[in-house]
Amino acid sequence: MNPSTLPLKSDPKTVIVSGAVQIPVVAFGPRWLVLDKPCGMSIHNDPGSDLCSLALEAVHAGGLPAVDQELSAIHAVHRIDRDTSGIVILAGDPETLAFIGNQFAARAVIKQYLAVVHGFLQGPSGNHERIDWNWPLTSGAAGRNDPTGKGKRNPCTTRCRLLAHSLHYSLIECEPLTGRKHQIRRHAKLAGHPVVGDRRYGSVRSLAFLRRHHGFNRLGLHAHALTLRLPGEAGTTTFHSGGLPEAMRQLLETDR
Repeated sequence: MNPSTLPLKSDPKTVIVSGAVQIPVVAFGPRWLVLDKPCGMSIHNDPGSDLCSLALEAVHAGGLPAVDQELSAIHAVHRIDRDTSGIVILAGDPETLAFIGNQFAARAVIKQYLAVVHGFLQGPSGNHERIDWNWPLTSGAAGRNDPTGKGKRNPCTTRCRLLAHSLHYSLIECEPLTGRKHQIRRHAKLAGHPVVGDRRYGSVRSLAFLRRHHGFNRLGLHAHALTLRLPGEAGTTTFHSGGLPEAMRQLLETDR
């Protein structure tokens, strides 16, 4: 693998700091923020230490001067899993929440993820060919023994492209065109290329191997970009994260 093929890591200009935790700030306006959430942090389920709580604390402390300090609450417009890192957009009032939330509901937002998966993933005739995963999935979460889930299965598509590979793993760019719970993780499992470090859909043996031989203790999934329309804007804006997380980069670079 050529390390130069990996997405570049950039240094954020603004960071929310809370103890040992650092949250890169990608962009912000008077009533919205785009943050690069660390792996292992809840968006809203741990009052006082989750992403929304720390963002509101930083706003009230004047750490983000372009954001209205009078905001009484900050809400997540969408969700990513606790163990998934990357881009999250937050809203500071009901109007902004509804405006951006309606775009997610209408599937008008383009979401791009970076994932490290087991094995060498490629298209039918070339490494960089687009691959569509089209297995129907249930709306709720499932498990490693039945990733499609029990009950009614709905049409579901994840679009993928290979970016790089090491001896045992592939780095792929994923765009979920539908919105089922754990969609990328479940589709990767069904494709025979589970996301590395996936405690729900990966194998216990692979998790132990990653910890023991690579010191890898996270889910290899990162929300890298969001494209949407902001309030008052005529066109769309694309927000990018700071790049491939260091643990995922190190896994690919040391797997020889």
